Amino acid sequence: MKLSNNMEFELRGSFIPNISNSNRLKIIEVNDNSIVIQMNNSKRRGVFPIDSFQYWIKRNSLIQIDHEEKRTS
Repeated sequence: MKLSNNMEFELRGSFIPNISNSNRLKIIEVNDNSIVIQMNNSKRRGVFPIDSFQYWIKRNSLIQIDHEEKRTS
């Protein structure tokens, strides 16, 4: 999956790094080696290596929220 700015993900219970008990996160910045995210219940940002972030997606711990769903919620 190609990651880009402003993508949003729903967090599942198996997402271990969920310190702020959020239910969603948003990608703020993507570069060659890392990704910057912000949880919806936190003003702080987190940084993940791209490989680590992709791992959580593959485990279904992060489920991408598509644009249609965001408009109706």
